[in-house]
Amino acid sequence: MRLWISSLTDKAIREGLENLQPGERYDNLYLSAKSRSEADWLIGINATQALSVAAGQGVFSLGRVQTPTLVMICSRYLENKNFVPAKFWQLKAATASGGISFTAQSTAKWEQQPEAIAALQRVKDAGQLAVKSVERKEANQEPPLLYDLTTLQKEANTKLNFSADKTLSVAQSLYEKKVMSYPRTGSRYISEDVFDEMPERVALLGQYPRFAGYAAGLDGTPLNRRSVNDGKVTDHHALIITENLPGELSKDERAVYELVAGRMLEAFSGKCVKDVTTAILSAGDTDFTVKGSVMKVTGWRAVFGEQETGGDEEAASLPPLQEGESLPISNVELLEKQTKPKPLHTESSLLATMENAGKELEDAELKASLKDAGIGTPATRAAIIETLFTRQYIVREKKNLVPTDKGLAVYKIVKDKKIADVEMTGMWETALAKIEAGSMDADTFRKGIEVYATQITAELLSVQLSVANGETCSCPKCNNGRILFYPKVAKCSNVDCTLTIFRNKCDKQLSDKQIIELVTKRKTGLIKGFKGKNGKAFDASLVLDEQFNIGFSFPEKKAKPKK
Repeated sequence: MRLWISSLTDKAIREGLENLQPGERYDNLYLSAKSRSEADWLIGINATQALSVAAGQGVFSLGRVQTPTLVMICSRYLENKNFVPAKFWQLKAATASGGISFTAQSTAKWEQQPEAIAALQRVKDAGQLAVKSVERKEANQEPPLLYDLTTLQKEANTKLNFSADKTLSVAQSLYEKKVMSYPRTGSRYISEDVFDEMPERVALLGQYPRFAGYAAGLDGTPLNRRSVNDGKVTDHHALIITENLPGELSKDERAVYELVAGRMLEAFSGKCVKDVTTAILSAGDTDFTVKGSVMKVTGWRAVFGEQETGGDEEAASLPPLQEGESLPISNVELLEKQTKPKPLHTESSLLATMENAGKELEDAELKASLKDAGIGTPATRAAIIETLFTRQYIVREKKNLVPTDKGLAVYKIVKDKKIADVEMTGMWETALAKIEAGSMDADTFRKGIEVYATQITAELLSVQLSVANGETCSCPKCNNGRILFYPKVAKCSNVDCTLTIFRNKCDKQLSDKQIIELVTKRKTGLIKGFKGKNGKAFDASLVLDEQFNIGFSFPEKKAKPKK
């Protein structure tokens, strides 16, 4: 028999003990997890050894999920870096009706400035905007679903600047403190029996200062059932708070707890209702568009008091415009804009891309087969991202994930290889889900993985890897190789040459430029900030002698002036 619970509260444990499950019910779950572990080990160890052997020096870690994730980061980085912005122009007209002023933007975008200037003049000559059409409709926004781990990690990265790994760690701490349900869940739904307990949980938040007012208003009203679906609950239900109010929490724990508690209140609240008006105006031969919205029912948006942000052409509200009405133009201006690249990945956007591995594929049939497949699992995605940091393949620049020279070097080698294929990785995830559901044999999956491991190993053994950045120099020792730069050392590319320069000298990290200066000139300029064995700081130049050993050269002390 097996105890299966989604929180560590006394009540949950008692209920679990009263409803022990037959062990064989989880056999397929075990086989799926075992197959995943074996596949990750088999592919990781073979691919890593193959690329490291091909490189001739150093260790270059690859993995079934790790490598496609690196490829997504690097491809987005290069797309962003190599993007060439294109200028375009739009018109913005200011007008008013019934004493309410607003602006509208042209629907047309001109790629040539003279054409835009000509259109600007025609609008000025017209002097008025004619209302061509007015569309009014009621927009209903359903509340968001409850959190699973991945959506919590994305939200915490966006709002709190937490890494995925930190969010998981904090959520695990809240789980162990018995105030939040099991965090490593991939479901955003709860079952009917769990929903029966939600009125009590909502009432409980009436005692929590941050949400007391809102929870009191929701108490006793019918709760929204959008997040309730027995068929969509996986091994564990969505993230919710338990029946225990938190006591002493750290700042980070409180922030994550409030995200989960607030999302619970949002999910069980009524929809947000807005009146949306869209108008098309015309002057000369140019159409302008403007959209306005007025909140009728705040609904779930009242939990955090967040307002939806509109586009440049959206107004808070519009006057009651009528078709055929003429409006005076008080001002019209030419806006110069430019196209923008896709932004660099943040952990939030990367998690979304990992979760939806099949959503941007061109092949319709493959896209349909992967619609519910991602790469990795909610429980492992944070660890995959942290592994890329540990391997020194990526770094953080503010919130952005940026590949290192080492990461880009690996990317350029593997980007077209089977191990980097996001589609293939997504299909393996689909196969693992089938094993869990009992519709695929684990041995069949294992045989496929063994063939795949053989193929990627053969591919990787044939490549050549160099991790030098754009700036390098020839080796002074053998005069055949070039200096390659690695995170901890600089080495000659000639495998028969023994020249190695460690970056760390007396607690000082040498830059590529300093190493190049040392190698080419045999002496660097004055470098500040070395530390001796006694812990005292000193300044010196580095010197490369005839035997290619590195020593220090100290600046001459200035003689003290005679009194």
